[in-house]
Amino acid sequence: MARLVFAMNQSLDGYIDHMAFAPSPKLFHHFIEETQGLAGSVYGRRMYEVMRYWDQDHPEWDAEHHAFAAAWRNQPKWVISRSLKSVGPNARLVEDNLEGAISKLKTERDGEIEVAGPDLAQSLAELGLIDEYRIYLHPVVLGHGKPYFAAPRPRLRLVANDRIGEDVIRLTYVPA
Repeated sequence: MARLVFAMNQSLDGYIDHMAFAPSPKLFHHFIEETQGLAGSVYGRRMYEVMRYWDQDHPEWDAEHHAFAAAWRNQPKWVISRSLKSVGPNARLVEDNLEGAISKLKTERDGEIEVAGPDLAQSLAELGLIDEYRIYLHPVVLGHGKPYFAAPRPRLRLVANDRIGEDVIRLTYVPA
């Protein structure tokens, strides 16, 4: 049975913003390894559209960027959206019955399935489907933006913490 894991970079004041701070080379390498090991990813429409950047090679990429793109392209993706009419390579569109579709996915797969996007994570948390939260805490204060938790934080229990690179701490929580 697969486990659903919501993992994202977060500022010290609780916000996510892929344009406000980037991972260090060591953290980026960590994300490559994590992505290579995933059984797949579940995206909301907005986060999927952001991640489609990795579908096309870019001339300025180095070997690490190519490695991440290859890992992202190779994994199966499920996109939760009522507005999209189609999705890209190695992706399936899920338009309705979120609970049934994700519950089925968890029983059909083994390993970790990443949940990408705080709104989607909140919907899945309300259904009791998130198995683990990973916060990659960066020493940055944004002061505004999209919060990691889209609604009041669920009751969580810290199960691990580790330092990645010089300044990022990964906090791993499970529902309490």
